[in-house]
Amino acid sequence: MATKRQVSCINKRGSHYSAHERISHIGGINHDNTRWKLTEDQAIKDIENKQYEFYVLVNGRSSDVIVASYQGCKYLRTIADGYSPDNLLSLPECP
Repeated sequence: MATKRQVSCINKRGSHYSAHERISHIGGINHDNTRWKLTEDQAIKDIENKQYEFYVLVNGRSSDVIVASYQGCKYLRTIADGYSPDNLLSLPECP
């Protein structure tokens, strides 16, 4: 059974404010208040291997992070919830 982890920050390749830049890392805070951070590739592997399930909490709404693919390139995104932009992309920069 996969462990659930809340994603509370991201890093992007290039400008954090550009919607066209790919996510390079996701991160969050463990139950013991230590920080965790994974590369996008590792997070994709963890989801596909069912080691972790990731989610974001934005404005009190929870949305699962999934692996998507565009022209053979895998990337992370949240399940469409009718809000734009993608909840994952709206998170602050990880330290």
